[in-house]
Amino acid sequence: MFGARFYHETTRRYVAMFGTLFNDILIRRYDNTGSLIQSIKVPLAYGPSQKFLSRLQEDPGLNAPAVTLPRMSFEILGMFYDGERKLTTLMRNSIPSSATTSSYSSAYTPTPYNLEFQLNIMTKYTEDGTKIIEQILPYFKPDFTPSVRILDELDYYLDVPVILNSVTQEDLYEGSYEERRALIWTLNFTVKAWYFGPAVDRKIIKFAQAKSYTGLDNEISSQTTTVQPGLTAAGDPTTDINDTIDYADIAGDDDWAAIITTVDNE
Repeated sequence: MFGARFYHETTRRYVAMFGTLFNDILIRRYDNTGSLIQSIKVPLAYGPSQKFLSRLQEDPGLNAPAVTLPRMSFEILGMFYDGERKLTTLMRNSIPSSATTSSYSSAYTPTPYNLEFQLNIMTKYTEDGTKIIEQILPYFKPDFTPSVRILDELDYYLDVPVILNSVTQEDLYEGSYEERRALIWTLNFTVKAWYFGPAVDRKIIKFAQAKSYTGLDNEISSQTTTVQPGLTAAGDPTTDINDTIDYADIAGDDDWAAIITTVDNE
């Protein structure tokens, strides 16, 4: 599409990031003496809550132990363009190429999108739900910002705000006594995401020369100015053109200094 094929696995990374925030929640249950009797790591899976609830309702006797309560699920509900975070489209993010010292990898500024996520917490007991909720809410004020390696080609890490928008509870205890009870906590989040276009390799400009003119008619004079990187054989930056190695041997990520030379033209 548009003459270039690329795939950065961006949405997959955002999904993995979001799930990682909630994949280590524990519930501990105690007896009347305060002794620990059970510790449960709450399962987390991607998918709509209705899928798990339908399996619970079809097996009220818990003959299929693969689906038990408590558990959590999450899914993406939508993606919306966020014009308020739009950046200048001509800017680039770039790093020196790992394959050669004479080129660099770059990509245009990313496009901002908001990803709407929903986290569903399903429990049989009210206190189980509050135990899970209280391990989540203190971190969102109303946002939490993890760092994600979002673009491998540029080794680019991005701080991604995750905003908690709302928390609601629903009790699905309806019908006959044979039906299982399910308490559902629904948390809606907005992930401030960015999507990058293709990353391409481009040549590094190591030598620049410009000629300037001043004066009028027969009194015009000119100067030639050159700019190039300066680095000694010992690896120290230098502004002396007599001490530098050839600019073609200087990599873009070396600790070089700029050598500026101006010559008056006759």
